[in-house]
Amino acid sequence: MTKVDFYTGVNDKLQTACLLSHKAMQNGMRVLLHTPDESTAEQLNKLLWEFSATAFIPHCLCGDEAAAEMPVIIGHQREPFPHSELLISLHSVSLPFFSRFERVIEIVSQETEDAKAGRERYGFYRERGYEMRHFDLSKR
Repeated sequence: MTKVDFYTGVNDKLQTACLLSHKAMQNGMRVLLHTPDESTAEQLNKLLWEFSATAFIPHCLCGDEAAAEMPVIIGHQREPFPHSELLISLHSVSLPFFSRFERVIEIVSQETEDAKAGRERYGFYRERGYEMRHFDLSKR
């Protein structure tokens, strides 16, 4: 069954997604960063190139020819995806295909509307019995 982690209280969802992708990649996991739209996907793509001067994150957009080989891919559309290890969602709703992945990370900002949507997603997973963990990044 899919395991779900919530990272709440973040200042910058895209930066947090980059950081978590890098950490997952270092642990040998393949990552799908799923964004709500093409514009956010492009922003994230650019940010991953500039993420760190000392830490390269090999990545591409989901539709690229190299997607099957990359440890990190960025998508904004529905399936097919080249793997089902880790889904990092940047959406305000639970994605209909989340259970295909071994693990899901939900990132929730400190903004009122996003925090409210995050609580709703948390309840969605809890009601369905998914194993969940919570990391409050506002306390760091």
